[in-house]
Amino acid sequence: MLHLNINDEISRLKTVLLGTAKSCGPTPTAKEAYDPKSLEHILAGTYPKEADMILEMDAFDKVFKKYGVMVYRPDTLENCNQIFSRDIAFVIGQKLILANILPDREEEIEAILHVLDKIPSEDIIRPPEEVHVEGGDVMPWNDFIFIGTYTAADYSDWITARTNKAAVDFIADIFPDKKIKSFELRKSINARENALHLDCCFQPLGKGKAILHKNGFLVEEEYQWLVDFFGKENIFEIDADEMYQMFSNVFSISPEVVVSEQNFTRLNTWLRAQGFTVEEIPYAEISKQEGLLRCSTLPLVRE
Repeated sequence: MLHLNINDEISRLKTVLLGTAKSCGPTPTAKEAYDPKSLEHILAGTYPKEADMILEMDAFDKVFKKYGVMVYRPDTLENCNQIFSRDIAFVIGQKLILANILPDREEEIEAILHVLDKIPSEDIIRPPEEVHVEGGDVMPWNDFIFIGTYTAADYSDWITARTNKAAVDFIADIFPDKKIKSFELRKSINARENALHLDCCFQPLGKGKAILHKNGFLVEEEYQWLVDFFGKENIFEIDADEMYQMFSNVFSISPEVVVSEQNFTRLNTWLRAQGFTVEEIPYAEISKQEGLLRCSTLPLVRE
């Protein structure tokens, strides 16, 4: 049996589900794009090739193996993009919550049944239909659960709005002992302004540090709350281009070890200056789909 345990973003990782790029299907049409960055690359003819993305994910897998992490992978579905396993489920404490994701992606959950079968059924929660939530918007952080959301009246008009007010309330009900802190995110058809998920503009790290992008937040007071919470001197503020490149979507294997994209020179230099071990891997092709390292992982057990 798998005994789930996730209370933050940084404790030593023991078990993870890493997505797969195998058989991810042909390049989508413009109409099939879920996000503005993918659309941009579809239209430009620069959408990533499956072989390149497989190599990138293999590099990530090798880093996990280096640190003794148990890695599960989804079953391969024909012509189905299964890279972003964070979208389909997430763990808080000892509970796994299945996301109510875009209907087209429901079969991705079937491809991880061999993992879900190892988890006691009472520890798996499927929210009611009105609860829209994806794991990229949910971050357990000790006493807190940080949640990215969009609650404006035009929510249903935005394919980039993934987590609604009902999800914030639902998570608050399940975890009454946690402090729920939600953040309104900026939704846009411009990929350089759109914060698809909370982890596209914010990421807590070990050593009391965090990565942050101010314009990803619609409400300045909410952004300021994070600055005050971590302390200005502990924050690496990224600009619009760096958010577009997904600088905040790195992944912590432990409080000291961060997996980052090899081209993130400014960030990786800063991380090393703060005393982190930085494991650099190529992930620029996958980033063209508006997701990166955190998006590709579903952590199941941390120490």
